[in-house]
Amino acid sequence: MKRIFLFLVTNIAIMLVITIIINIFGLGQVLDAQGVDLDLTSLLMLSAVVGGTGSFISLAMSKSMAKHSTGAYVITQPQNEQEQWLINTVSRQAQAAGIGMPEVAIYDSPDINAFATGMLRNDSLVAVSTGLLRGMTRDEAEAVLAHEVSHVANGDMVTLALIQGVVNTFVFFLSRVVGHIIDRAVFKTERGHGPAYWVTTIIAQLVLGILASAIVMWFSRQREYRADAGAAYLEGKQKMISALERLQKSANQPHLPEQLEAFGISGGMATGLKRLFMSHPPLSERIEALRTMSH
Repeated sequence: MKRIFLFLVTNIAIMLVITIIINIFGLGQVLDAQGVDLDLTSLLMLSAVVGGTGSFISLAMSKSMAKHSTGAYVITQPQNEQEQWLINTVSRQAQAAGIGMPEVAIYDSPDINAFATGMLRNDSLVAVSTGLLRGMTRDEAEAVLAHEVSHVANGDMVTLALIQGVVNTFVFFLSRVVGHIIDRAVFKTERGHGPAYWVTTIIAQLVLGILASAIVMWFSRQREYRADAGAAYLEGKQKMISALERLQKSANQPHLPEQLEAFGISGGMATGLKRLFMSHPPLSERIEALRTMSH
């Protein structure tokens, strides 16, 4: 509830800040003087609704979408020792982290990976691949599970949706302002919107969306460091380092579906400007961060 409240307060704050900026610099009057007659306040309110609603609908559907896209099955009644171990491990870690017991699932995939998702801390999903169960020791797998439980305990899924909603608001708002200005000031459309508005709006939304995603991915990388630290607290620093080193050895493996990659234990690799759009920091940097931890 605190993060949902934070989401609402953040979006309201954005609307207030932009409204104040518009009034201070007289942007509304400037646009009106040029015949733009754009209702910025109404557009901003619409943008906040569209931007926030879309990201949180996706979050609300995240568990069912994750199960469907990976083919994961939830362990309701453990059928063997391995499934019982998974349930016991996640239960122990969830209790230590102060969250409700997540659903625990396994999905069939050769890659060494896991993910956590869900809208609520006490109603989440933690899933591991069959490749992880085959390719990691129990200590390493426990560290990965602790990493995912830490994501849930930190409220990372909700906070990521909050950040996404905020940037969506800006993208929706600014793309339509740009489209409106181009349509009026450059193409001299006097009433309604001409084709230039729609074309410019779509292009602006694509460009701004790409730039905004760099902000979201920056946050995503920071939360990986926090989840690594959480796993070190729950299971020990060396276990988490060993798990990340194991992932380094399988760096060229296939990954989760794109919509779930940010929620996995390991993301893709990139260099140069592409690093701005990585959902996870390089494994080497995560290992170094753990080694320099004070505890």
